[in-house]
Amino acid sequence: MSDDVITYDEMCRREQPRLQRGMSFRIGKNHSVVLMSVLPNAPYRDRIEDSGTTLVYEGHDLRRSKSGPNPKEVDQPLRYPNGAKTPNGRFHEAAQDAKAGRRLPERVRVYEKLCSGVWSYNGVFHLVDSWIENDKIRAVLKFKLLAVEGEEDFEQPVRPTAELRRLIPTQVKIVVWKRDGGKCSACGRSDELHFHRTNSRSRDSALPDATDVRLLCARHNPAKSDGVK
Repeated sequence: MSDDVITYDEMCRREQPRLQRGMSFRIGKNHSVVLMSVLPNAPYRDRIEDSGTTLVYEGHDLRRSKSGPNPKEVDQPLRYPNGAKTPNGRFHEAAQDAKAGRRLPERVRVYEKLCSGVWSYNGVFHLVDSWIENDKIRAVLKFKLLAVEGEEDFEQPVRPTAELRRLIPTQVKIVVWKRDGGKCSACGRSDELHFHRTNSRSRDSALPDATDVRLLCARHNPAKSDGVK
């Protein structure tokens, strides 16, 4: 479920391969994964738009090498020197095919870094568009992903008309994490945590602030506590 607190090791166990890269196309042949960050020191310029429903995700650079150029001064590649598509290239092709109606949108799980060792699972997104921007130094890839409801069951067909949902803003999550001490605000447990919106209207009509959000464990989160003891 989206808004879960998760560690990097837990992400790797969920997704099976070790997530050494921030972009992994077609993990398990039924979805893709991206790791995002909007923190000031993040290596890429990801951003959230449209009142929390849209992620604009920046493509990734060439790997740094001792003898090679500065990756931040080189166009982000669509292909490797041998002609094979890079993750940028694979995501770009899928986005363009979806935009043109040649395929259904790729389902993408998005994980967001909140601080050292702490990540938030932002749920499933649809990859719907991509483009190349010039940042005055080089060409960078941008990918448009929409946060959607009800797309967690990858055994079911993709629903292009899935309802959009709003993300809890990053800064709100960081404030809540610090305020609640990284523990369930109801019992003090530090496992199976989730950012819970106390105001149901915040999901549909407005961006929540920290007063609308609590850290709760699975035992005390009303949306997750059925059958948990």
